[in-house]
Amino acid sequence: MILDQLIEECKKHNPKAQEQLYHLFSKKFFGLCLKYSSNYADAQDNLQDGFILLFKKIEQFSGKGSFEGWAKRVMINNALQKFKGVRFMEVLSDEIPDEIVTIEEDNVPLDYLMKIIQELPEQYRIVFNLYVLDGYSHKEISEMLHLSTGTTKSNLHRARLILKEKLEHRIETNIASSAE
Repeated sequence: MILDQLIEECKKHNPKAQEQLYHLFSKKFFGLCLKYSSNYADAQDNLQDGFILLFKKIEQFSGKGSFEGWAKRVMINNALQKFKGVRFMEVLSDEIPDEIVTIEEDNVPLDYLMKIIQELPEQYRIVFNLYVLDGYSHKEISEMLHLSTGTTKSNLHRARLILKEKLEHRIETNIASSAE
């Protein structure tokens, strides 16, 4: 069954079509949920809740744009719902350095990068994922999380600093161990 047909059948609440759509996107969306969850179990819950919400709202998908992009937005919004109204993201300073935090190491395994991103404090991890990995603007992030753009920029900067520190430590450790 092609995607358009699956979507139409899901709009009719066809359980077989819902199951097929789930299997088609569940792995990809689980990775997405993992980025916005504190742990594996929360990511599983967010995935299930996200699909329930997706099937409830699927009639709202008009066919304009990609279904995957629309569904991704539903999943992210669902995962972020638990953070609505929580004031854990505060700007400590409105001054955000203009320099971009960079690291010059191309040989960092993806699983290590994902591990250290997952270890970021929640407020930094969410903003980092939305901005860097999912391509949202600071304006969009501030609207999604009900924060000022200054706060999102500050949280992104701090996330990058933490990641840079961890990557530099890993590089130093690797250089020291290879010199022995």
